[in-house]
Amino acid sequence: MASLTATIKVEEERTRSLPAQLVVCLIIAMSLWSRDSMRDVLKNLIDGLSEAWVKVGKYWRVPCKSAITQARQRLGARVMTRLFHQLVRPMANSATIGAFLNGLRIVVIDGSCLDIPDSDENARVFGRPGSRPGTRAAFPKARLVILVEAGTHLIFDALICPYRIGERVRALKLLRSVTEGMLLMWDRGLHSYAMVQATVNKNCDYLGRIPANVKFLNDKPLEDGSYLSWIYPSGKLRKKGCEPILLRVIEYKVENLENREEQIRYRLITSLLDIEKFPAQLLACEYHQRWEVENTIDELKVHLLGRKTHIRSQKPREVVQEVYGLLLGHWAVRRLIFQAATSADVAPLRLSFTGTLRVVRRALPKFQRLQPQELPFF
Repeated sequence: MASLTATIKVEEERTRSLPAQLVVCLIIAMSLWSRDSMRDVLKNLIDGLSEAWVKVGKYWRVPCKSAITQARQRLGARVMTRLFHQLVRPMANSATIGAFLNGLRIVVIDGSCLDIPDSDENARVFGRPGSRPGTRAAFPKARLVILVEAGTHLIFDALICPYRIGERVRALKLLRSVTEGMLLMWDRGLHSYAMVQATVNKNCDYLGRIPANVKFLNDKPLEDGSYLSWIYPSGKLRKKGCEPILLRVIEYKVENLENREEQIRYRLITSLLDIEKFPAQLLACEYHQRWEVENTIDELKVHLLGRKTHIRSQKPREVVQEVYGLLLGHWAVRRLIFQAATSADVAPLRLSFTGTLRVVRRALPKFQRLQPQELPFF
């Protein structure tokens, strides 16, 4: 939390019982104590400080629920989004176990949906999923598309949007954060010529799964069993000057764990054409790191939130504010895990997310009780 507040620069016209820096920390702490009320989250957040204040004869009265709501409304959503984009970057380095493949940083793109409170404003802005005639979905939903560093589970970019906007549309925009030296993985739901073209334009390599109905011609068989082919633009894109793109196709089968006699067919496309450095078997094995994004989503929606309704805010602007607070809370826990794993020289994914979350909850008030001269020791 100290590094977060050090980054926050917010000017206020007058002194308040809930200054902007504290409200920012409160919004992040909402993800650490997701099942507590807002007042209880605030009490947990300043628990250690309260004890220190009492010793010197100072008393701070916990604001009421409406005061907390007004403070969040004053802060708005832009502070949280800017703080997220200013702080969060990929963390893995060359020594991080499992984060790179032959020098390429493995990153994954995917999306999920968050249930938000059933208010008229939320329903109007974010929308509801489809349902049978005469019925409606229980909750409006917000769509969240994320870019994850597979070796650390760190979410280093994200976009929140209404439910009606598909993952493909937002995923294309999220490619703003991929760079040369990365290997981007995606599932078959995100496959498209536009996705391949946008990734290539960013000088980023890719490894994506192909839907069953998409066909590729075997133009040139390769020694490892893969083959070279081309992906072609649609007629609309062809009129805009888009050209076919050379790629490599890898086909293999995986045993179905539910039915041993059945095998699931996988087909992958990649920009990695060097079969000596990136043989088909290596890429087929590494592609299954794509599922690390599902574990990251589980950390967000189950371990951090753990609520029937994932988000508690009744208004759209506060929904966006809360989601970015959630992402910053996840970043703070994952950053601590990365630092601990680096010190112990182990893979970051070997350390428990829920165990670290419990440590953070216990440690916050303890660190607040420390005297300034004791901090270097810890």
